[in-house]
Amino acid sequence: MEQILKRKMPGTGDEISILGFGCMRFKRNLAATDMQKTEEQIRLAIKAGVNYFDTAYMYPGNEKALGTILVKKDEDGAALRDKVFIATKLPFMLLKNREDMDRYLETSLERLGVKYIDYYLVHNLGGTEAWEHGKKLGVLDFMKKAKEEGKIGNIGFSWHGNQYNFKKVIDDFDWQFCQIQYNYLDEHFQAGTEGLKYAASKGVGVIVMEPLRGGTLATKLPHEAMKIIGGHNGTDGEKHTPAYWALRWVWDHPEVTCLLSGMNEISQVEENLKTAMGAHPGILTNEDLSMIAQVRDVFQQKLRVNCTGCAYCMPCPYGIDIPFSLSALNDQAMFGGISGKVMYNFSLRPVKGKPLAKASACRKCGACEKKCPQHIKIMDALEETAKIMEGPVYKAISALASKVMGQ
Repeated sequence: MEQILKRKMPGTGDEISILGFGCMRFKRNLAATDMQKTEEQIRLAIKAGVNYFDTAYMYPGNEKALGTILVKKDEDGAALRDKVFIATKLPFMLLKNREDMDRYLETSLERLGVKYIDYYLVHNLGGTEAWEHGKKLGVLDFMKKAKEEGKIGNIGFSWHGNQYNFKKVIDDFDWQFCQIQYNYLDEHFQAGTEGLKYAASKGVGVIVMEPLRGGTLATKLPHEAMKIIGGHNGTDGEKHTPAYWALRWVWDHPEVTCLLSGMNEISQVEENLKTAMGAHPGILTNEDLSMIAQVRDVFQQKLRVNCTGCAYCMPCPYGIDIPFSLSALNDQAMFGGISGKVMYNFSLRPVKGKPLAKASACRKCGACEKKCPQHIKIMDALEETAKIMEGPVYKAISALASKVMGQ
């Protein structure tokens, strides 16, 4: 089977596959059938050369699921674990003392069924204040000790703050790698292109998350953007999917070691593997880049809120499905029409035993905004969502649907 390309991680020297398997979007509480499908996806990815698997303490059930699969052997009898690098994360936002760090690490090791984690990240840093607080709690001593004891290998952090503070954190410790959000919509958002290049200049490897911005750049493009992509041929003379161009744009940057894709369908794994074949830096032509810039302009004119659907804002004390609500707002802004409003109200109709609150249930407590890594003004966005999406006609439709369905 053809193998995807690898790039050397500057801070570690490891040969890392340019496509990494992001496990955040595994289904929670995987049933036996889901576990089997997930194992098939992971086996296919490993067979094609994917060797970087990213999970976290904060992703419910994912560490355990990944460990359960990687303890098995491939068709040649080789242990799957021996073929991959495992990355997981210290839940920085939960730390109260030095002892918590040891406890969370030991829990991750137990869930994964390993004695050693190859890539260990400080999770969800959003500014220097949080980093300084962590240092006071003893995070530097923790990481040094854990590495000396052979429990972790390479040390990094995932970032959700601004570019200025990103550089300060990069300079404050001998990091081996970092993880940033990066895609063609986010050149100047969070760490951005300048942060990417800065990390690389310091010899710090860069792992990219959200290359498809929560799937938006694959399946939720405005009609105008789809038309632009549909009118463009690659250098092979073929038409390509929106996901193809979004991933290729990230890989076009030599500073990027690996991008993470949250694959949860075998078709997604197959498409991403195909897209990764031959994805060298600088392979996009000026015509390709111009096309992507036009698509970016369409998005920037329409997007109402920069939500990636990470769900760090959840749970809402008032039962609001915040990521769904903000996604509905963006979809309505981009696509218009009545179908999005009908779907929003139908999806959030009252269901017996499963109360679902719409955006209008927001009481502006602010709990969501304190947890949002994108620093979105969620309360304002929910107010706008309620105003646009919850008209009396659509409320009547959802009420009728509940009555017809006996719920």
